[in-house]
Amino acid sequence: MILSDGKNWISTDGSINFTTAAILRNSESFEVNVSWTGNTTFNARIDEAKQKFEDIFNGKHGQYRHLSSDELEVVIQKTGQNKELDELLEDSIELNQNSSYGAKVAALVEKKKKRFDYYVADIKGLPRFPFKDGPRDYQAEAYEAWKKNGYSGVFAMATGTGKTITSLNCLLEEYQKTKVYRAIITVPTTALVEQWKQECAKFNFKNVISVSSKVKWDNNLAFFNTASKLIEPSYIVIVTYASLTRRKFQSFFKKLPNDTILIADETHNLGSKGILKILPKIHLKKRIGLSATPHRKFDETGNKAIEEFFSDEPPYILSYSMEEALNIGWLCRYTYHPHIVRLTVQEMKKYKDLSLQLLRMGMFDKSTGAFRSTPEIEKKLLERKRIIHKALNKLDSFRSILKFEFEKRKNLKYTLVYVPEGVESDFAEMDFTVETEDEKRLINEYTKAVSSTDDSVMVKQFTSNSTNRDDILKDYENGRIHVLTSMKCLDEGVDVPRSELAIFCASTGNPRQFIQRRGRVLRLHDDKIHATIHDLVVVPEISSEENTFEMERGLVRKELERVVDFAHLAMNKTETYETFKKTLDYYSLNLNDI
Repeated sequence: MILSDGKNWISTDGSINFTTAAILRNSESFEVNVSWTGNTTFNARIDEAKQKFEDIFNGKHGQYRHLSSDELEVVIQKTGQNKELDELLEDSIELNQNSSYGAKVAALVEKKKKRFDYYVADIKGLPRFPFKDGPRDYQAEAYEAWKKNGYSGVFAMATGTGKTITSLNCLLEEYQKTKVYRAIITVPTTALVEQWKQECAKFNFKNVISVSSKVKWDNNLAFFNTASKLIEPSYIVIVTYASLTRRKFQSFFKKLPNDTILIADETHNLGSKGILKILPKIHLKKRIGLSATPHRKFDETGNKAIEEFFSDEPPYILSYSMEEALNIGWLCRYTYHPHIVRLTVQEMKKYKDLSLQLLRMGMFDKSTGAFRSTPEIEKKLLERKRIIHKALNKLDSFRSILKFEFEKRKNLKYTLVYVPEGVESDFAEMDFTVETEDEKRLINEYTKAVSSTDDSVMVKQFTSNSTNRDDILKDYENGRIHVLTSMKCLDEGVDVPRSELAIFCASTGNPRQFIQRRGRVLRLHDDKIHATIHDLVVVPEISSEENTFEMERGLVRKELERVVDFAHLAMNKTETYETFKKTLDYYSLNLNDI
């Protein structure tokens, strides 16, 4: 071999056998000569190699026979084997299977084999893992744990750690055994239906049927149900929880083959009243539950039903926390900045009046810091919660944060804003969110506050009325839109990994919601080093002399659980603790007890 850059030369002498045995078992070597060292021996060898090269290609070398292209074609047709691509692949597969290696080489070969299998499946259009190196260790372990638990269990995994891929890998592993795959995937929203379709496509899964309020699905599902009685078709049904409970869908659902795998995304939804009714009737025994937060707050009935359905309970067959994901580098680090917000005089008066009414009802449990649930209690709590959600001083604090971040960064690119909202959606009843008129007014106010920060700031609302969602997200990813303002739509499985700055203006007491929102911001991106989270925390100031103080103390403690959880994993946790130390002291709360 002779190489030249037009000035310097390299020549090699000797030959290396490019075979499995030569590369992995034998010691192969060849001689290298370079011209730029001034070594006369090297230069003589290079000159000799150059002359030999010229003689061979000019037909002057006596040891070589030169054939014309016509003569070569005759030889190839006479001696060569005509094999199709599939035959060549089978030969390669057989070679892989019949080879044995030492431990070190075996590990290397296994890694390369995964890549080889990936390309084989890709060429043939067969299901395969979407990444060449195969699943992560914990994703492979999840499948083994699921099998060991009788093909049932819950994967309690932090947002951003690959719940979707982990569950689809279980389906893929089952396919490898039977060469048939059938699954039904239940999701809360229509947005998640689309996201799951995209993930299934990455695995090369075909025949994916969507079932929601926005899709005509009857004929497709009827066809595959009929076909399954005659042949072994593979298909995946993705259905929203709202559609799952409908009588029309249940007539098809009951006919699904028993070996169909049920994957319940955001599995806590199974504990809602509407779905609890059909849970005992589900005949599919292969079950996977997915959630960052499987536990339903203040709902032991729902929690027990979910645990029995999956034959699993905390800590579940697979638990993968946000702390583990941060430590290993599968989520990005973040700084956390809580901002204590006070109620106005008028808001405080309304809040105190409602607190007194609640106290007089005698339904507050000091040991849990929560109320026993009755329709009247729930109504009063909701009224009081709305005062916290829509506190006027939030807007001023929000403007201050925007000003601070703009002056520091010189722009507001890649910012998510969670605007104060109303009640939480019940996805057992509907598979999309709808903003009320009051919520629309609020999101308009907060959007206006963003745009008034500076003329250069481009902001867009991301709501249930947004018809061009994909375009909005693409413009946000590319930096053409700087800020997205939303209420609940960014909770619906929307991936926005480019997000660097998040401002939580919604005072949610729901741990599931704020954990999901934090995870949404912490997804990795090549251009993101770390994330920044600002959190508006409304804390009413109640005098220790007032009758409601003990009740408020319990409720403030619940509110601060979120703050402490956020702070614990933040890069600036010491600084963060100082922010709410006064509030802890005021209510005689101990940081270690929260």
